[in-house]
Amino acid sequence: MDRLFEDFGFGGGLAFPTTRGFSGETFDWAPQTEVFKRGNDLVVRADLPGLTKNDVNVDIDDDVIKIRGERKSEHEENKEGLYRTERSYGSFYRSIPLPQGANGEQAKAKFNNGVLEVTLPIDEQKTQGRKIEIT
Repeated sequence: MDRLFEDFGFGGGLAFPTTRGFSGETFDWAPQTEVFKRGNDLVVRADLPGLTKNDVNVDIDDDVIKIRGERKSEHEENKEGLYRTERSYGSFYRSIPLPQGANGEQAKAKFNNGVLEVTLPIDEQKTQGRKIEIT
C-alpha cells in the first residue's frame, strides 16, 4: 500500500509520510504552517514543537520563505530492572511562496515556545490589481 501511494507522489506512504524538496531530497515531517495578514505585515507561523531556534534555518530567496531543520528526540526509561530507550530523528522542510509586494529584505523572525513567526511588510500598492479594458 505504501508503494502505491509513493508511486502517485504522496511521499513515503501512510505509515511513514515524507515530503520531497526541490532537489528531490526527502524529509520525514512537514510542520504545520499558517499565513495571514496583520496590519500591513504578512505573518508566517510554523509549529515546531520540541525544537529550539538553533534547530531551525529560515531563508528567503526568489520570493519564497524556506524553513528547514532537524528534530531529534530521545527518551530513556529505567524502572524495575527494565531499561528502554527510544530515539527519533528527522529533517523537515517547508517552502511558502510570498505574494507580490512582500518585502523579504525587511523580514524578521521570532521563536517562542515551539512556534516560529516570520513577519515581513507588504506594500499594498504592489498587491492591488487593476481592471484592464479589453479593446
